[in-house]
Amino acid sequence: MLQLNDVEIRRAGNRLFPPVNVQVHAGEVLSVMGPSGCGKSTLLSAIVGDMAPVFAFSGAVLCHDQRVDVLPMEQRKIGLLYQDDLLFPHLNVSENLCFALPAGLSRAAQQERIRNALAEADLVGFESRDIATLSGGQRARVSVLRCLLAEPKAVLLDEPFSRLDVTLRGQFRDWVFTELRQRQVPVILVTHDAADCPSGHRYDLLTGVQTAC
Repeated sequence: MLQLNDVEIRRAGNRLFPPVNVQVHAGEVLSVMGPSGCGKSTLLSAIVGDMAPVFAFSGAVLCHDQRVDVLPMEQRKIGLLYQDDLLFPHLNVSENLCFALPAGLSRAAQQERIRNALAEADLVGFESRDIATLSGGQRARVSVLRCLLAEPKAVLLDEPFSRLDVTLRGQFRDWVFTELRQRQVPVILVTHDAADCPSGHRYDLLTGVQTAC
């Protein structure tokens, strides 16, 4: 479970939004809604541990009953997916995915995990493909696989579907939520588009109201 207790973020002493108190259970998706500029992405940055120094954080973030806001980013085990895939253009697909794998795996074990992950995403045989040769949808799937291979305890989604065309957007969105539910990972999705929200709960960041959807 991912839990936010009295989480506030301030800039120059001014609070961006009311205190956030939410719980996201394993396999659930909480959709955080709000207009542009209200602090949605900043909230995710605070949870993952990558908040800009101009902001001040207070409250507590717990992941599986462990307080993680006091830990450095690399120890929190929280994955974050952005609008852009942020893949390394100078590396092929396999090399990009290898970055996420736990340390200490043999080369054979690395290759097996990458091969299995690509098969799940319908990308069999893509290990040696140049990132520049991939379509937008293929790049998006590789980005998600890289996040999942890191075995995160929770995943944050910062409008990862917004740059995809309408047809691809729906297919990719369904695949992402299916993968995350199968892994029983708690998920927070930030979006301004209600069409991207799966069934579950929505949280209005400006009012602090949580509703079922």
